[in-house]
Amino acid sequence: MPANIVVPEVGESIVDARVAKWLRREGEVVAVGDPLVELETDKIDVEVSAPQGGVLKRIDRKDGEDVKVGEVLGVIEDASGAQASASAAPASVATPSAASAPKAARESQPSEKTRSTPTARKAAEEHDVDLTRVRGTGDAGRVMRRDVEQAATGGNGRNAAPATPAAIETPKARSVAPVAESRPRVGERSEERVRMSKRRATIAKRLVEAQSTAAMLTTFNEVDMSAVMALRERHKQAFKERHGVGLGIASFFVKASIGALRAFPRINAEIQGDEMVLKHYYDIGVAVGASEGLVVPVLRDADRMSFAEIEQQIRDFARRAEDGTLSLADLKGGTFTITNGGVFGSLLSTPILNPPQVGILGLHAIQQRPIAVSGQVAVHPMMYVALTYDHRIIDGAEAVQFLVRIKQLVEDPGALLLD
Repeated sequence: MPANIVVPEVGESIVDARVAKWLRREGEVVAVGDPLVELETDKIDVEVSAPQGGVLKRIDRKDGEDVKVGEVLGVIEDASGAQASASAAPASVATPSAASAPKAARESQPSEKTRSTPTARKAAEEHDVDLTRVRGTGDAGRVMRRDVEQAATGGNGRNAAPATPAAIETPKARSVAPVAESRPRVGERSEERVRMSKRRATIAKRLVEAQSTAAMLTTFNEVDMSAVMALRERHKQAFKERHGVGLGIASFFVKASIGALRAFPRINAEIQGDEMVLKHYYDIGVAVGASEGLVVPVLRDADRMSFAEIEQQIRDFARRAEDGTLSLADLKGGTFTITNGGVFGSLLSTPILNPPQVGILGLHAIQQRPIAVSGQVAVHPMMYVALTYDHRIIDGAEAVQFLVRIKQLVEDPGALLLD
């Protein structure tokens, strides 16, 4: 019997998606569990697999179309039905197959045994790399973006396979095209129209919603990073040898934020109707930049995590954000967020709330600046910090004191062990 391919439920807060790319063509034979189509959501990318074996009879929703949870994407006909259809069809009508597909489509199409992330497949198309010849280093041999990039630059193993004659001829064919005609003339101004990804469009929508629904205000302070920098210098080698990860500044600010949230619990809350929901647990979101847009994975029960566990988890989040392998569970919830524009060189900014949270801490670049110390001018590594908060339930004095508490804990990192 035919089976519908439907948009699955991927989370309680996700109701729509976008068809990013069909991985199979109409007429192809598929096995149960084979990945058929990639969907973009505002949080994660998901693959929809074949509910049964058979032939992909029909594709109803094309690449780039927006769809709702439960909508039909296409139809799979079981093997018996496909055979009956084939016998009834005129002999002159050929069924499309992978072998008849254009060469470029076959080369960038992963085989049934090639598991790869969406970003890896995108990189394979950009670099003209055959995914079937790339050794995957991800979970269960899954091909990651880094594997494709290594293959493109001539890595070892299967990645270093010699080029085929067809691959050698392609650049020659391209060089024949009149390049001069495609280049902008002197004084010419060109434009390009690019559709937003589902994630980018949702980010834009929610940022505007945050500004229109919350009474946002930002307060600033500066932190002397001398003690943290000195502590890291003393322990960085032993820390890395013991835990396999570097000792960064993020773990200090996560711990300091928890200490400050305990002192000012309304900053670890949310508004529901005319009630404040005060949360007595600390799920700290850490903003991570990726090529597809900013995501905020969450450190669950961060107050119970060690410095090493925090650093390891953040590094893992950053890797999986770029590879496109973060799960919905990684992104759900969060009671407070930390974002670090300093990694991009930002000296000062006003972060935007991550609803329904009512507070977000912004970190910035560390700069050597002259400051007054005991009546003398000294040059110390300084960082500006910013707290954006919802003024509906957080008073200005409360927000200022929160940042002062952050400052105290970071400038005396030993206090983090006692807090």
